[in-house]
Amino acid sequence: MPVASVGDTAEASITVTEQTIEAFADLTGDHNPIHEDPEYASETMFGGRIAHGMLSAGPISAAAADLPGDIIYLSQDLTFENPVYPGDTVTATVEVVEDLGGDRLRLDTTAETDETVVTGEAVVLSVPHEP
Repeated sequence: MPVASVGDTAEASITVTEQTIEAFADLTGDHNPIHEDPEYASETMFGGRIAHGMLSAGPISAAAADLPGDIIYLSQDLTFENPVYPGDTVTATVEVVEDLGGDRLRLDTTAETDETVVTGEAVVLSVPHEP
C-alpha cells in the first residue's frame, strides 16, 4: 500500500454556514460573541460574525487525510491571515515538502476563500494503510 511522499498534494473544502459555526461552538465550548452574536459582531473590526479560527483550519486536516497511506498528525503550526464569514467556502491544500525520515513528513498547509485565510506547516506520520 502506498504512503505519502515529497510532491504529493491533496485538497479539501467546506462551506461555512451559521449552523456550522453554531455546531462548532457547541462542540468546543467556544462561545465567543464574535462567532455567535450578530449584533455584537457587527460592532467589531470584522463587521459581522466570523468563523472560529480552528474551524477555518479544519479542512487542512481533511486534506491531509486524503494523502496516500494512513496520516497521523504530530504537529501543526498555523497563522490566521484573514477572517472567514458565514457563506464562505474554505479550500485547504496540503503539499508534502520534506521527508524527515522515520515515516515523518513535513507539509505546507494553506486554506483559502477568495484570499488566504490560514497558512502553516504540519508534521505527520504516513504509514501504509492496514485494511
